[in-house]
Amino acid sequence: MPITEILEENCKKYGNDICLVEINPEIQEARHVSWKEYELIESNPSNFYRREITWNVFNEKANRFANLLLSRGVKKEDKVGILLMNCLEWLPIYFGILKTGAIAVPLNFRYAADEIEYCVNLAEINVLVFGPEFIGRVEEIVENISKNRILLYVGDGCPEFAESYDKLTANCSSISPDIKLTDDDYGAIYFSSGTTGFPKAILHKHRSLMHSCKVEQAHHGQTKDDIFLCIPPLYHTGAKMHWFGSFLVGAKSVLLKGTKPKAILDAVSNEKCSIVWLLVPWAQDILDAIDSGEVRLEDYDLSAWRLMHIGAQPVPPSLIARWKKVFPHHDYDTNYGLSESIGPGAVHLGVENIHKVGAIGKAGYGWQTKIVDENGVDVKQGEVGELCLKGPGVMECYYNDPKSTAEVLKDGWLFTGDMAMEDEDGFIFLVDRKKDVVISGGENIYPVQIENFLRANPKIKDVAVIGVPDSRLGEATLAVIELKDGEESSEDEINAFCHKLPRYKRPRHIVFADIPRNPTGKIEKPKLRKIYCGESVVAKQNRG
Repeated sequence: MPITEILEENCKKYGNDICLVEINPEIQEARHVSWKEYELIESNPSNFYRREITWNVFNEKANRFANLLLSRGVKKEDKVGILLMNCLEWLPIYFGILKTGAIAVPLNFRYAADEIEYCVNLAEINVLVFGPEFIGRVEEIVENISKNRILLYVGDGCPEFAESYDKLTANCSSISPDIKLTDDDYGAIYFSSGTTGFPKAILHKHRSLMHSCKVEQAHHGQTKDDIFLCIPPLYHTGAKMHWFGSFLVGAKSVLLKGTKPKAILDAVSNEKCSIVWLLVPWAQDILDAIDSGEVRLEDYDLSAWRLMHIGAQPVPPSLIARWKKVFPHHDYDTNYGLSESIGPGAVHLGVENIHKVGAIGKAGYGWQTKIVDENGVDVKQGEVGELCLKGPGVMECYYNDPKSTAEVLKDGWLFTGDMAMEDEDGFIFLVDRKKDVVISGGENIYPVQIENFLRANPKIKDVAVIGVPDSRLGEATLAVIELKDGEESSEDEINAFCHKLPRYKRPRHIVFADIPRNPTGKIEKPKLRKIYCGESVVAKQNRG
């Protein structure tokens, strides 16, 4: 069934129960806001430390937005972009889009203005919903994207080039629109990226969205009594599809706008959270804060916390061993997936298999896996090949990109581009990636974008960016820079030049050296990894 029907069922069964809580630790004056007050203060949400809504209010907000979109001519298979930080409005907006039969298109809140424009055009977005953090970026491109598009602004201080979401939806009906949906209707576009750096638009049907709900609940056993702490951004399939397990059973979830150890532990303690999904850096920060005495476990009530799981990047077994010493009662799990496979759970470790930490696991609920050689033939157990996935959550296509689609979808199998091997017990281990994408702190970083930026420096002859091991982030970016003859530069000078890049794209390490290229002119990145991925090099760079 379409995923929107779950929301209707939750309203019938649990209408007055709290479904979402938003916590902003940066607001100094804590104030509890009940669902009865929500309608009175929602026009100025940034002033409140804690907000919450019920399933009834969630559904009413989704219906108001759906009816607004319909009144503006939005129809089935139109696209509505969401460019928002995590907030209480995010998910009702998402479901309002789905209720119209339109396609929801979440956008990475780290995108620069040119990336936003690229994605708006690639996905053929008809309506863009954005928040206050993005006024400047949208204003940069408004002349290029405003023609025949509706721009809706969520929050106070609506810019002149947009319309106020809050004012418009306040006058719309809260009754669900009569739009018939099926599993075969298109539901969402999520963005990934290839080696060229700019994202690909990944198209999914409602069938995929529904399957992700079932996968998450099957793996982690959410019940109505569980409370999920959601920290990662909702534009990412990982965060939303983990939340889908709670959504399926009508459980409460907490959206935390912060990643510091104290904020996380405060939220778990105060809200009695039972399930927490962390990225490797956040888990490590929590342990480091405990070891240093920055936080004391005795100051928190963590008795409800039953499961900690990690995804989005390789997990060091040493980290989990350390975690279990501090939190011996926690179940631990990890999941593997791609946006092309509707997020986490295509491969799943399972809480009962903690002795296999380091593996990503076995095929998840409803999924099939195989590992093949370059000719598409299954490799033998223990041999390395490309990991392939098959199941109800595989994407329909890369939107408007049939060539790239044909490269990764073959006979119903999704070729992931990840190199893997299966051990004698059937557990899958990731070995390397075919592509050069660097995963740092759970975020994909595309070296070509950084390389192109650095090549604009008049002193630089050539540059290559690779990922090197980092104990906290999983990987960090290292820029190998070859200067032009007679030129001199320094690490500080390059860092200053990179200030125009978003912080997460700035190289963490810089080395001045020649760039090796093969006879066809391609950078030989395997050689660079062999030279620079040793621990001694990274440690030296960190000390410098």
